Amino acid sequence: MTYQVLARKWRPKRFADLVGQEHVVRALSNALIEQRLHHAYLLTGTRGVGKTTIARILAKSLNCETGVGAEPCGVCAACRQIDAGRFVDLLEIDAASNTGIDNIREVLDNAQYAPSVGRFKVYIIDEVHMLSKSAFNAMLKTLEEPPAHVKFILATTDPQKVPVTVLSRCLQFSLRNMTPQQVAAHLAHVLDTEQVSYEPAALTLLGRAASGSMRDALSLLDQAIAYGIGEVREEGVRAMLGAVDRRYLFTLLAALADGDGAALMTEAEQLAARSIGFDSALHEMAQLLYQITLAQTVPAALAADEPERDAILALAGVLPPSDVQLYYQIAITGRRDLALAPDEHAGFNMALLRMLAFHPANLPASAPAPVSAAAVPPSSPPAAHPAPAAPPASPASPAASAPASA
Repeated sequence: MTYQVLARKWRPKRFADLVGQEHVVRALSNALIEQRLHHAYLLTGTRGVGKTTIARILAKSLNCETGVGAEPCGVCAACRQIDAGRFVDLLEIDAASNTGIDNIREVLDNAQYAPSVGRFKVYIIDEVHMLSKSAFNAMLKTLEEPPAHVKFILATTDPQKVPVTVLSRCLQFSLRNMTPQQVAAHLAHVLDTEQVSYEPAALTLLGRAASGSMRDALSLLDQAIAYGIGEVREEGVRAMLGAVDRRYLFTLLAALADGDGAALMTEAEQLAARSIGFDSALHEMAQLLYQITLAQTVPAALAADEPERDAILALAGVLPPSDVQLYYQIAITGRRDLALAPDEHAGFNMALLRMLAFHPANLPASAPAPVSAAAVPPSSPPAAHPAPAAPPASPASPAASAPASA
């Protein structure tokens, strides 16, 4: 049997299977249950968060043979054909490939005819912001007052490029990026079902690398399973992603807390010896400093299932909050300035040395001395000023005595 990638195999087929989009699911489910159906929907969000998936589930809910509802049966002919992409009354259009007015006119001409087998004709237009201005203008009237048997579901990653006249004719739903914890939990469920061995720390790495996209996470998971020969291990995932082993970052921050420059440079050299990207190192360091700040200011906000929670709390108790804020800014600007550095290694080391320069142990040798030395010169002139102030009193006495003698 041909292998099916996890991103396709685990694509949700009902609203209950969706992860992280509860606000959209609730609104659509209630509308379907109460039969308060709009003629046009606009789904916005970044890649891989479920726009097309929700559109297909909505199409099934509208055309399921058991009736319109929030729970399509999934077994009737309409549901099975929609899942297989063969439903004649569901038309998916890629606006990135069909941007012209002729393509839209063809859709609008066909929309006036009644559906062949289903209850509604459903048009899913993906990346709708890619349509030309003339194409948008051509569909405005139909989009506002379509035939009763037509539903439009528009999807886009860039709603700012969609004309306001189109936005005003649609119900708009903004899909959120999923948190790393939500992604990791879903990947664990997938691997448990697929009976694949894994380490939780590896899934945490994949959750961060997915940047909120479940499709990207499942694609990375496929790659990690292949890399680990049927297993998903932290070491293998780090090597696959080129991610920084955060244990070295803890060592770097501990050296900063101690003001130990020699240990700091030694750890930096070890990072270079492992061919770890310095851009990734500064990115991970900024993420770690963010977590330390959470532990210092709002401990309850630090994820309870964070694998390195104890180490983060230990550093939070050692590093002063002001230093953590400074280190975070240096990591951010250091990452931005890597392209301007002589080389990335030097740029990374310079960011570390800049952090070290603000350690209190390095300040007394330079800061207090200039302050005390600068305070000495101004102190002598004030002592000299009272001396010239005394002579005016002596000429004043003769002036005062002259009238007295007169």
